[in-house]
Amino acid sequence: MHYGSFLKKLRVLKGYSQEEMAEKMLMPRTTISKIENNKMELKLSDAVRWGQVTNAPEALAAMLCGVDIASLTQILTMLVGGFSRWIW
Repeated sequence: MHYGSFLKKLRVLKGYSQEEMAEKMLMPRTTISKIENNKMELKLSDAVRWGQVTNAPEALAAMLCGVDIASLTQILTMLVGGFSRWIW
């Protein structure tokens, strides 16, 4: 399965750059990029850590349990868009 865009949205929603995410995940920035671009297999331990770092364990649990990623991504996009409009 391809989780990259969903994981990227979680990172962006939290306000982290790839560099910041890499530091918090204790991995190289290139690994974050590869995961987000579906060029690297996502390990379960990394998925759990991603959920912890982004404070979105429920979203990761839903993703791992087979909830439709497209729907979750659409919801996150609406949240990020609405949140950014609220800030600006």
